[in-house]
Amino acid sequence: MTVDSSSLRHLRVAVIGGGPGGLATAIALTKIPNVSVTVYEQASILREVGAGISIGTNTWNVLELLGVADTLTSGHPTWVILNMSGRSGEQLDRREKVRDSTKRPPIRTQRTKLQSALLVHVKPGVIKLSKRLARMLDKGREGVELHFEDGSVAIADLVVGADGIRSVVRDTAWPNYEIKFTGTTIWRALLPWDDVKDLDPRFGTTGWWHTPTTHVYFSPVGEGLWEIASRAWQDPATHSANKKSWGVPVDNVHVESHFTEYLPEIRKALGRVPPGGWREFAAFAGPELTQLTAWENKVVLVGDSSHALSGAFGSGAGFAMEDGWILAQALAYWKNDTSKALHLFDTLRLPYYSRMYAHLATEADKRALKLKELGNPTYDERVKNKIITDGGKDMSWIYKNDIGAVWKEWVNAFDGAS
Repeated sequence: MTVDSSSLRHLRVAVIGGGPGGLATAIALTKIPNVSVTVYEQASILREVGAGISIGTNTWNVLELLGVADTLTSGHPTWVILNMSGRSGEQLDRREKVRDSTKRPPIRTQRTKLQSALLVHVKPGVIKLSKRLARMLDKGREGVELHFEDGSVAIADLVVGADGIRSVVRDTAWPNYEIKFTGTTIWRALLPWDDVKDLDPRFGTTGWWHTPTTHVYFSPVGEGLWEIASRAWQDPATHSANKKSWGVPVDNVHVESHFTEYLPEIRKALGRVPPGGWREFAAFAGPELTQLTAWENKVVLVGDSSHALSGAFGSGAGFAMEDGWILAQALAYWKNDTSKALHLFDTLRLPYYSRMYAHLATEADKRALKLKELGNPTYDERVKNKIITDGGKDMSWIYKNDIGAVWKEWVNAFDGAS
């Protein structure tokens, strides 16, 4: 679609957050005439917190649209996924993905590699570091006034909240929204594969090792590195967590104390994380939003800020980048008219996230019903109940989502109707 840029409204866009969603949004928006974009990142150095990240078909699709896919060259193919008993070593489920040589393989890579690939495509001067948002003010037709903790102030016509599950943008524009501790704490680490490959050959295959209330996830992530992501659940009614506990260093003894019932080889693997190598993440989640836009179409949420599901699907970066790309297409289509573009963004993305919330509720009910049917389940039955081995529902709507096709379908339907 060719657009006469002289007739377009000049749009000042502030993207809050320099993670994958924020960077992808900036890349997509800078391709639109008469749009100036600034990414405000609270960190003084732009780096991802965490260890690994999964790149599946849906994420590759949006990376292709952004022009970034060829820049991401590091990762470990995840054609096979295992689910194992952490105490006995019994294989509970083995899933082999259908291979298609015409498409990019699913991979597990380092979060920093994805971020670096995106940064290559962000224009110089777009990112401002050490800009932690303190508050926002709705200035009506003048836009949104952004106040940062360093005392600086900026004005934007459109604010994109790409600042994650603990979003300041969301908390300001949706003041009654509340996230709560889920009871799950995650500990993540990266270490050389050579440090653990002697323990069990199955550790070289991406997989989960389970007990009833914990699991340990192992996966190579490319370039000779290996990831551990371990989780433990405690009843949130009796345990609390700090909302700001995200990427906090913790000592090895603390982490290992949650996994004492695991196989000796797994405990040894946890013990080989070097001192200072663990980071702790407290998982929070919140209810479904009825709208992803606010303040008369001057604020919009992308990524985890818009659906506080605490990584339930393992594809949060992909969702966030899809959001950013769709937002840019909507603005381009409606020639920078934020009222029409943000309504369209809601139309396309709200039902998608609503379906995710519904799916999680259904799966939780299914597991609860199974436990009730078992009556007094054994340890092994409780472990097996965590694993969806019957295929569950078709999840291609998430993991094979083609956001480009979604957009084309809407355009064709709308243009055809008009």
